[in-house]
Amino acid sequence: MKYLLDTHALLWFLSGDEALSKTARLCIENEANEIFVSMASLWEITIKSSLGKLKLATTLEEMFIDKLSDNDIQVLKIDTSHLIYVHTLPFYHRDPFDRLIASQSLVENMPLISKDLIMDDYGVQRIW
Repeated sequence: MKYLLDTHALLWFLSGDEALSKTARLCIENEANEIFVSMASLWEITIKSSLGKLKLATTLEEMFIDKLSDNDIQVLKIDTSHLIYVHTLPFYHRDPFDRLIASQSLVENMPLISKDLIMDDYGVQRIW
């Protein structure tokens, strides 16, 4: 099965943070699953890191190239269909990155691994 990681789920998984639920970790580590992260998440990490709002234990290059590859995490590119769908979403969530990730989850029919309860309001199938 294919799953999409929310930004915090990716960061917590890669850092071994116990904030990641056991269910989420097992889902990500299950080799039968295909795990994706949105390009929007990588963009969000880049911006927050450059502003000093996010401290990373590694370089962006190591995270985006080595760690994603080592963990078999694929990058889901942003498609025009994702952007068009964002336009139809109600403003339950004001964060543009989260709105795009919700849109990608819905358009691609991928459950979203996320702690963010507000994603449920969009009808996203959320795993936590």
